[in-house]
Amino acid sequence: MPELAQIVMFTVATLLLALTPGPDIIYVIIRGATQGPKAGLAAAAGLAVGVLGHTAFCAIGLTEVLAASDVAFKIIKLIGSAYLIYLGFRMWMAGNTLDLSADGEDKPLALVFSETIIMNLVNPKVALFFLAFLPQFVDPTMGPVQIQFALFGGIFMIASFVVMGCAGLAGGQVRCFLGSSEKANSLTHKVAGTLLIGLGLRLVFQGNN
Repeated sequence: MPELAQIVMFTVATLLLALTPGPDIIYVIIRGATQGPKAGLAAAAGLAVGVLGHTAFCAIGLTEVLAASDVAFKIIKLIGSAYLIYLGFRMWMAGNTLDLSADGEDKPLALVFSETIIMNLVNPKVALFFLAFLPQFVDPTMGPVQIQFALFGGIFMIASFVVMGCAGLAGGQVRCFLGSSEKANSLTHKVAGTLLIGLGLRLVFQGNN
């Protein structure tokens, strides 16, 4: 097992990384703002589960294949971009058919959860990040590598959920604040949809590095 100092260092680094503004935290805030705090938490949980998926991919070497193949990277990147644009378009259109009840939109939380897992898993930037980040803390002399990957992946998942959950709740407060105004709700959905479409387009036109 890794030493306690190594685990503490990894946890601190993970929290700092989770607090860094990026597409994931933006998406969670958007989801909370457009549907409410429960949806924000569901999105945060989806991202956390996605972390486990990327950890597993890294542990069994699939991420290395993605890093080595330019074609595979571009294909996965286009899939992820298309999915973000699709979610953004749906959110934009939802601004014209709002449910202004206290619970926000009538989208099942399980669907929010599953959509966010997919969004996370089809992001090749996240996969390559895990390939670069996790192995730095894995020491083959400290025990089975798979167990160390599982440990660090679990820590990353918990830290990510704590930070993203807070972001989702903060977005939910925006929803509560604007909930009584149909115009404000419609504008929130359109802005959120535009941001997601923008994130998808940004992923398309970004370089591989």
